[in-house]
Amino acid sequence: MKQHKILLVEDDANLGFVIKDNLSLKGYEVTLCSDGRQAMDNFKSSLYQLCLLDVMLPKADGFAVAKYIREYDKEVPILFLSAKNMTEDKLVGFRTGADDYITKPFSFEELFYRIEVFLRRRKPLLDVEHIVAKLGNYVFDSAKLTLDCPQCSKTLTQREALILQMLCRHQNNTLKREEILNYVWGSDDYFMGRSLDVFISKLRKYLQHDPAVQIINQHGVGFSLRIEEKYND
Repeated sequence: MKQHKILLVEDDANLGFVIKDNLSLKGYEVTLCSDGRQAMDNFKSSLYQLCLLDVMLPKADGFAVAKYIREYDKEVPILFLSAKNMTEDKLVGFRTGADDYITKPFSFEELFYRIEVFLRRRKPLLDVEHIVAKLGNYVFDSAKLTLDCPQCSKTLTQREALILQMLCRHQNNTLKREEILNYVWGSDDYFMGRSLDVFISKLRKYLQHDPAVQIINQHGVGFSLRIEEKYND
């Protein structure tokens, strides 16, 4: 069975060695980098299935590394490992493209579980039934991860496409927040909920060229995709 390759970025040499050693014992192939620039160079030259990033790094911090990674790969899971536990720090992490944020100190049992969840989840995201939907002036193709209109063409991330696909399938009906969270992230906890809000904001921005297409927030319940009747005649 092929080993999953993990990029680990940690500037604390002792902690980095311990994490790498424990992951290796679990059967993962781990590349350890001690600064942000080294991490960027390694990511560009190899293919990884998951990235573990510290936030406070020399040369380039974890947020900068995450942004760099997202320029090359919109889908590889990014997990932050950080002693910074303020809500705003976590939200910055999600905005830069992170899939999870684990606060130090953490248990290896928790780390292993979260890694396994994301590695298992990556393939099912590709296996869901695909749709091509006309949304006002837009055409959404979930297989190609594209959202096209006369003014622009946007390539979506898998999670953006999956959320939009769910909204399309429940058009004009409210899709509960917990249903989206459990399906897309496998969890409906607070920080995953804040991450969902960031993704919804991005989708609204992508859809701004046609005001007849709206993602409506039903406060405390969920979201619904609404399209003006003229497009349904």
